[in-house]
Amino acid sequence: MRRVLRDKIIQVCNKKIAQKGEEVGVSFYAFFANKNDDPALLMEAATWWIQIHELDHFEKAVRILALVEAE
Repeated sequence: MRRVLRDKIIQVCNKKIAQKGEEVGVSFYAFFANKNDDPALLMEAATWWIQIHELDHFEKAVRILALVEAE
């Protein structure tokens, strides 16, 4: 996983947890703007989320944060 994606995931998960608590869920789309300005990075996130970790569409932000930090 590229550093830019890792940093974005950590930033977004920490922000969502701070705002809504540890039960908040996220999708890999949460790490991107509504317009697709970096399709390669989006596909990298989707591959990590769907193919590598076989995660559901929505997962708890704390789980995603732990997975990313463990890598």
